[in-house]
Amino acid sequence: MSTLIADKIRDYELGNVNEYPMIAADVIYEGAAVGDNGSGYARPLEAGDAFRGFAERNSDNHDGVAGDKSIRVKETGKIVLPISGLSIDDVGKDVYASDDDTFTLTKGSNTRIGYVCRYESSGVGIVAFNANEGVEAEVTVSAGTAGDAVADVGASFNQATLNNNFASLTEKVNYLLRRLGQ
Repeated sequence: MSTLIADKIRDYELGNVNEYPMIAADVIYEGAAVGDNGSGYARPLEAGDAFRGFAERNSDNHDGVAGDKSIRVKETGKIVLPISGLSIDDVGKDVYASDDDTFTLTKGSNTRIGYVCRYESSGVGIVAFNANEGVEAEVTVSAGTAGDAVADVGASFNQATLNNNFASLTEKVNYLLRRLGQ
């Protein structure tokens, strides 16, 4: 290893954009949510994909093989999105995508892309997103119902109360994990 003994001009990437090689035989349109197909190639997001950002412009690789074209994405920021069922009291809730242009507050098997940071109008919100930050795997719980309080188990053991407490704590831990990833 050697240390620098003079100035060295380096190339820097500025801002919050990145480029990913695309899958074969597909088109990613400007504004599309972009996902990773699990092999490192970008594609129009599908439920369960790792989120890579939003396409800055169209990239057409429908005649090419994987990697022939790249897609330029915006990895962080805020974006106006149509969100199924969004109302004014949903600010702060997580936003998920089931494909490259369908956004919802329902987790299911969908991909988390960010959270509602501002309500615009019925079904439209500003979503803060950050594709650079990974989310730790969420904690799962097999029994109990989550709530906003952790109840005293009391002197006599009550399994249902204990399960509900674990479910409530698990829900809050998962919420924090998602926020830390954002």
